[in-house]
Amino acid sequence: MSKKLSEMTLEELWQLFPVFLTEHNDRWNTWYQEEYQQLCVSLSGAKARISHIGSTAIEKIWAKPIIDILVEISEENDICKVKDLIIQSGYICMAENAQNISFNKGYTENGFAPKVFHLHLRYWGNHDELYFRDYMNDNPMMAKEYEKLKLSLWKLYEHDRDGYTNAKHEFISEHTQKAKEKYRGRY
Repeated sequence: MSKKLSEMTLEELWQLFPVFLTEHNDRWNTWYQEEYQQLCVSLSGAKARISHIGSTAIEKIWAKPIIDILVEISEENDICKVKDLIIQSGYICMAENAQNISFNKGYTENGFAPKVFHLHLRYWGNHDELYFRDYMNDNPMMAKEYEKLKLSLWKLYEHDRDGYTNAKHEFISEHTQKAKEKYRGRY
């Protein structure tokens, strides 16, 4: 009998769910749209903006085949109530603090399901990922530089998601700042 995910150590989880990249897949946007529709129904009572973020939202680059979704809610929403609605939609809460709750869907005791989602619940205005996404899509050469960085880190951090994320931080921060200057006030 295999262990429940909640009983596994971080190292066991990283072995079961390694970092891996695949060529861009046009189905990722379809998967996002399907999940978006379900979330719209689940969150119909909340004032929320739902956005596709992360590398699967950047055109034509290799990415982990995990759809990242940002759900921003207004301050008048009770984040705990919205959290419960998201859990009722099949997500598992992975981490939380007063301003940010992270969920996933598609992780099983046997590894990844065919469709995997990460959902980031935040209050309105905490959305740097939107700027980064738009900047990469508007600058395909820079997006290819990002892809090259990701590919160089893949095997090095295959079983260390935090290391993989941290190694990309400088690139993402630098280009997010450029995007915020270029697209000032867009969001």
